[in-house]
Amino acid sequence: MKKILFTLSFCLPMTVSKVSAQDSISVLFIGNSYTYVNNLPMMVSTLATNLGKKITVDSKTGSGTTFQGHLDDPATDIKIHSKPWDVVVIQGQSLEPSNSNMLVDLVTIPNAVRLSERVWAANACSNVMYYMTWGRQNGSSQSEATNTFEKMNARLYKNYLRMADSSDRSMVSPVGAVWGYVRANHPTINLYDADGSHPSFEGSYLAACTFYTSLFQKSPVGATYYGGLNATTAGILQQAAATVILDSLDRFHLRPANEATKADFSIVQNGSTITLTNESSRATTYTWLFGDGQSDEIENAEYTFTENGVYTVSLVASSECNSDTISKQVAVGGTLSLSDLDFAAVEFRTKDEFIEVSCKESGYSMEVFGTDGKQLIKQQSLDAEPVLIPRNQAVQLVKLTSSNGAVQIVRCF
Repeated sequence: MKKILFTLSFCLPMTVSKVSAQDSISVLFIGNSYTYVNNLPMMVSTLATNLGKKITVDSKTGSGTTFQGHLDDPATDIKIHSKPWDVVVIQGQSLEPSNSNMLVDLVTIPNAVRLSERVWAANACSNVMYYMTWGRQNGSSQSEATNTFEKMNARLYKNYLRMADSSDRSMVSPVGAVWGYVRANHPTINLYDADGSHPSFEGSYLAACTFYTSLFQKSPVGATYYGGLNATTAGILQQAAATVILDSLDRFHLRPANEATKADFSIVQNGSTITLTNESSRATTYTWLFGDGQSDEIENAEYTFTENGVYTVSLVASSECNSDTISKQVAVGGTLSLSDLDFAAVEFRTKDEFIEVSCKESGYSMEVFGTDGKQLIKQQSLDAEPVLIPRNQAVQLVKLTSSNGAVQIVRCF
């Protein structure tokens, strides 16, 4: 059996440039009764003030208003154009994103996207944030697919994220996700009004904590504004927002309000040639820096290195709002290649939150070890679905075993 050490570029760390979050922002809420019950916008503003931030708020709401209703109402445009908002929060009718797949695909998501485009037409540097609502206390009787809280909440979660992905990675305030966390872990806290749909004061306070965390990417824990709740209950709701959101910022596309443009790209490497796919949001110009003194100004790039080495490949994505830079390292050359090792069938792909390992042939397996030598992932077959290695783990080694017993040790930096 041969054992070979090979350094894999996809395990090298990624660095992203960041601008400090703003301490003062303006937010317009476009929604319905889930927004105006208990005056959620003012609750968010008061919570922010208590935590040393400032949010100037306004709202445009109407009972049961759908995305289409917002689009058709002239008052929506008046509010959107009333000032250059840092963030515009958009909420649909509570059942709308949990409708049948056909209705969501043909009506709900297109209308949500059109509304976000209207926001950007008024001010290119505004951010859109979708208000992910929650499942009703006992679900909705309109469909077997939504007849429990869990089913309905899962559909809302999925479809609000789809809206964000469909509208150039708009942000999402995951109130429904935090709501589900509280129901599962603190069932004695009643988040609902008597109708089993609208929020109780506890529910609105939870939504306010979620919006604060989403808007500033900061924990609301420690706020002394309780809105009339007791300190224990308020503290639980504050912690719930921080727990669900702060380690999942990329999942909900959350970023500072002064970073409307975000750089991102993926790499596919074949020997000394890399194919770079631009995955930036809200950018208009792009500059690639390949780390060897060469550069290019195109949206997607392919580049071949002429010498072996470890290179830092950077993308600068820019718009009239801001510029953002992301860098990833690529290892090129040496005396060995994946084809030399009989591991050409194994593929590594970087994602936002994990490294995806897959194989085109059967009989291959892998293990993952941390920097402390402990096994993070037990031996798993690569025959079926890809194996996902979380990027937030301190990965040191990946051990690959081929169908003929050959072993490849991939060292991650």
